[in-house]
Amino acid sequence: MKTKKVTVIPYDYKWNEEFQKIKLDLEKTLEDSIIAIEHVGSTSVEGLSAKPIIDIDIIIKSYDNFQDVKSRLESLGYYHEGDLGISGREAFGYVEKEELMTHHLYVCPQDSVELKRHITFRDYLRTHKEDRDKYSEIKLYAAKKYPTDIDSYIETKSPYISEIYKKIGL
Repeated sequence: MKTKKVTVIPYDYKWNEEFQKIKLDLEKTLEDSIIAIEHVGSTSVEGLSAKPIIDIDIIIKSYDNFQDVKSRLESLGYYHEGDLGISGREAFGYVEKEELMTHHLYVCPQDSVELKRHITFRDYLRTHKEDRDKYSEIKLYAAKKYPTDIDSYIETKSPYISEIYKKIGL
C-alpha cells in the first residue's frame, strides 16, 4: 500500500488558466515539433472534482520525432521517466517549477490508444453532466475514505470509470 495524501477538491476555474500557462511555456520550445498540447484528466472537465494536478498530453506525429521532443523538454527542465507501464505514452517529470501548477506531462504519438482514451473520456464527461456529477461524488467519497491510500482511492473509482468506458466503446 502506497501512503500518499489523496486530496480531491471541487472544480476550480483557475485550472484552465494554469493549463494555458504551462501550454504557453511548452509551445515556445516545442513549436513545430509537435501536433498539439491537450489538457486531459479531471482538471480539464468543467464542474468535475479533481486532485489539483494538471494532466497534459503532448501529441507528436510518431515516435520518429520523439528524441527531438525529448531533448527540447529536457532543455525546459523535464526528465524522461519512460512509459511507466502504459504503452503509447511517455511520462516526464520535473524538479522545481514553482511558477507553474503541479502537473503530469505525457508525450503520445497521434495514433496512441492511451491518447484516444484520454480525449474520449474527457470529451464524454464534458458533455454528460449526470455521469460527470456521479464521478465527482465517487472521487470525493473515495478521497475522504482513503485520505492516505492512493491505491484504494483508485480502486474505489475504477468500477465507475469502467462503466463509462463501456458506454463510450473503450
